[in-house]
Amino acid sequence: MITQLQIGELEVDVVRKDIRNVHLAVLPPDGRVRIATPPQVGDEQVRRLIIDRLSWIRSQQQNFEQQPRQTVREYVSGETHYYQGHRYRLRVTYVEAAPKVQLRNRQILELQVRPGSSVEQRARILQAWYRERLKEQLPAVVAKWEPVVGARANAWAIKLMKTKWGACNIEARRIWLNLELAKVAPHLLEYVVVHELTHLLERQHNARFKSLLDQFMPQWRTSREELNGGMLAAFEEYGTGE
Repeated sequence: MITQLQIGELEVDVVRKDIRNVHLAVLPPDGRVRIATPPQVGDEQVRRLIIDRLSWIRSQQQNFEQQPRQTVREYVSGETHYYQGHRYRLRVTYVEAAPKVQLRNRQILELQVRPGSSVEQRARILQAWYRERLKEQLPAVVAKWEPVVGARANAWAIKLMKTKWGACNIEARRIWLNLELAKVAPHLLEYVVVHELTHLLERQHNARFKSLLDQFMPQWRTSREELNGGMLAAFEEYGTGE
């Protein structure tokens, strides 16, 4: 259940669910504050927690205000789109043939569609292309990092997520990756893979979890900052959450 708590000028979304620890997040793109707590944590405790972290919250909100963001996509020629960390100019061509996406000279992302296609149809075609490219990348990344982490997922899946770069069902040992990871540099995809694999060893984002990441990928903090500071949306699990 989500409720709202007003603390001065700050409106906070409070999510009470069956978890052990409190998780505070400042969410893109506008810096909305969300706190997830166990059911027994009352409003007064939440209020104190928010007040204690107010300077951090303001800092995160200011960072979001300063970050450039992707504009709303219409999937027309001239837009900028990303693939594996590189910027591409979209070129839309209309032909009486099956839809197709091609990269040209590391500068042009060509989207071939039928005349009269809608924005939603063009978006689905491009998303399907991103999904296939990410599926092609994933096996080599998983093969590289599962032996390093010493953990193996039973299944990997890709879906478009609004608030996380990745998610892990520890009981089923199933890991989901955000479709948007097709757009970031390969080393940032590797960071998310390592992050989720590490959850198979440690459920919480605690000191042990960070110590394991230090062991597996010493530069993980730099990758986290790069991931959350880029043109794509920054998600709370990878650096803006406490």
